[in-house]
Amino acid sequence: MPLWGELLVAAVIVVGLIGIVVPILPGTLLIASALFVWALVVGGWAWSVFAAAVLALVVGEVIKYLVAGKSLRTDGIPNRTVVIGGLVGIVGFFVVPVIGLLLGFVVGAVLSELVRTRSLEQAWRGALAALKAAAKTIGIELLFALVATSIWTGGAFAW
Repeated sequence: MPLWGELLVAAVIVVGLIGIVVPILPGTLLIASALFVWALVVGGWAWSVFAAAVLALVVGEVIKYLVAGKSLRTDGIPNRTVVIGGLVGIVGFFVVPVIGLLLGFVVGAVLSELVRTRSLEQAWRGALAALKAAAKTIGIELLFALVATSIWTGGAFAW
């Protein structure tokens, strides 16, 4: 693959990494797609690099959900709180640009917990616990995406 092709793949990977931190784009999917196209064009040994990088992404996704679930169970937060927070966050994303997703998530989680606990203090604690779990998942997903990126970088530029 010519250098400009490698740089294009790298640019899509960077956009994917940004999409993980700022959940506007499907970051992990973008990274996996860029790696797939790269392996398709390069062929041969690139498929083993692709397989190793995608394995890192898959492991990260599995760990992300396990850690988030354990964190929420430990804090006594039902999945419903996260789902409602996520749905209100999606609406918030379209209503308030840039910060709407985070703002909507917090508002949705607080409202869900307020209905469940009937206490504003407990609702706020529940929303913060859900927010911490979300932050952990972003961190885990980013870590494994960076591992996948490192695998690709090593494979793409070592050849």
